[in-house]
Amino acid sequence: MKMSVKYCLLAACMSFAVSANAGVNINGTRLIYHGDKKEASINVRSGADDKYPYLIQSFVDNKGPKGDQPEGEGKLPFTVIPPLFRLEPGKVNAVRVIRTGNDFPSDRESVYWLDIKAIPANDPKEDGKNVLRFSLKNRIKIYYRPAGLESPTLEAYKAISFKMSGKDLVVTNPTPWFLTFYKLNVGSSLVDTKFTMVAPRATHTYKIPAGASGKVTWSYINDYGAASPVIGEMPQ
Repeated sequence: MKMSVKYCLLAACMSFAVSANAGVNINGTRLIYHGDKKEASINVRSGADDKYPYLIQSFVDNKGPKGDQPEGEGKLPFTVIPPLFRLEPGKVNAVRVIRTGNDFPSDRESVYWLDIKAIPANDPKEDGKNVLRFSLKNRIKIYYRPAGLESPTLEAYKAISFKMSGKDLVVTNPTPWFLTFYKLNVGSSLVDTKFTMVAPRATHTYKIPAGASGKVTWSYINDYGAASPVIGEMPQ
């Protein structure tokens, strides 16, 4: 009996995940906020086949790539408009992020995260029933790019350098932009870069898979959420 209940719950979760991913879409995986603009926006769309609306809740956080770091002190420098709205089936609504304060560094990017939570409406046919419902939260990066700082290019990112240190690979980013790897390989071995970025003018250390050796090949995720061409070099 217990196994049946668990199976049903698992099936319900899987069914909802597929439905929610198909039903509410965000038209980007990152939001670039240019410092000379008053705001940045991203669209949230409900699928045309959806029968019921969603309640959309949006807010900004600075809890790191996994969302598990303590909230920083002080007031966050962005507000979201609207923070809460009803999204009808087949409709699209813009979520606007507006800068409200903070003195950002003028020579490099800063990063925050935009959380967009979709809460499905109740199906009238299920009134009075015990129904398990889930909300789906999307979390994307907000890159604040100060006025005068251009978008990164492939040539600019070629300044990134790599150094072997025992079983570690030390990545040095001398550029003013954050670096998010799409793929990072040492020889034929894939290096785990999930939930990490190399901050501007900083270094980050990655563990090298056992037995890995050879040329470092890598690509990064660009402003449009796509993978760059592959870059390769021998580590120092």
